Amino acid sequence: MGKLNFQSYVWKCVLGGEIVYTLCVLGGLLPLRSVEAVKLHHLLFETLPGFTWLDLGSFLLGAVYVFIGAWFFGWYYVWMHNSSIEQ
Repeated sequence: MGKLNFQSYVWKCVLGGEIVYTLCVLGGLLPLRSVEAVKLHHLLFETLPGFTWLDLGSFLLGAVYVFIGAWFFGWYYVWMHNSSIEQ
């Protein structure tokens, strides 16, 4: 297996993270669980600094947090993979 392309892999991590984040926020709007479970779902999102439930600014702030986290994860993964390949 060859080296990973930094730009391609990192941007795929960011895209995947943003898709999952959006689906998780939308999932919090569906009444598929008990009232307590829905409250817990909302509270877990509110552990993000500055996040309040169903606020556009908070949603965008959460997207920025996910972007930063996914970018660092992708960067670290590519670095670990590429630096451990034997020449």
